[in-house]
Formats: sequence, C-alpha cells, structure tokens
Amino acid sequence: MSVTLHTTHGELKIEVFCEVVPKAAENFLALCASNAYDNTLFHRNIKGFMVQGGDPTGTGKGGQSIWGKPFADELRSTLKFNARGIVAMANSGPDSNKSQFFITYGKQQHLDGKYTIFGRVIDGNDTLEAIEKVPVNEKSRPLQEIKLLKVTIHANPIADAQLR
Repeated sequence: MSVTLHTTHGELKIEVFCEVVPKAAENFLALCASNAYDNTLFHRNIKGFMVQGGDPTGTGKGGQSIWGKPFADELRSTLKFNARGIVAMANSGPDSNKSQFFITYGKQQHLDGKYTIFGRVIDGNDTLEAIEKVPVNEKSRPLQEIKLLKVTIHANPIADAQLR
C-alpha cells in the first residue's frame, strides 16, 4: 500500500509496511482516510535529522490514535533507520504512539529499536530536499509553513486481488 502526501513543497510518495507493522499501518492509513492529516503543519524540522508532523494542533503536543489512546510500539529487527526517507511514529517514550510521525533526512541508527518504522519515501526526494532547506527558529520550528495539504491513498491491486 502507498500514499502520497501533498505538501506545500511538493509530493512525497510513501510505501506503507502494512504486513510488517499492522497496527501502525492501520492507524496511519485510517488517519489519512479520515482526512485527519489534511492542512496540518510539519511543526519540527531539523536539517540532517528529520521533519515531524501529524499533529492537528500544530504544536507538537497534540494528536491521537484511531483508538483514542496511545498504542504499543511495533519494533522490528528487520526495519532500521538505515537510509534517507524512513517514516516512523513519533512518540514520547515506549508504547506512546498516537498520530505524529517523522521522516528522516539520512541514516539515524541511534533511533533503531526506539521508534516504530511504518514506511519509506519511494518518490519525491526533491520535495524532501526542499523541506529540509526550510529555515527554522531556535526550537526547530519552521519559519515558513510546511503544510501537509492532503493525502491520496493508492490501492495495491495485487493485494486487492488476493483478498477476492
């Protein structure tokens, strides 16, 4: 399954790892389908590290999972922060996943085993580069809006055929 994040800086197509991390994938895709991410800000941007969004309040303190409470981590030894464009749930500690997520700007091995990876950018590196270049204040908040305008969910015809 994949989605396209339509941002003020271009499009990011993300492959979602539905079979490997089913809870995180279900949460992310359901939030996408319910338009929960539409017109939300990427509120934290750290060049060389990551950009974070998924908070409907835009403060970095909001957001909720589709279950109305935080859900457990799905840490997999096969999923590593070993490349640019890894997409993972943001959290405030173990088993505290809600709606916020982040996208890495490079390898971040120090995050392995601490955050649930649920996808990767498969198209839109130019967009990721443009977002990474946005200047920020001393709290890593972008000085110009980086907004997630809407999300398009793409069906996987092979998986759909297997369900029939």
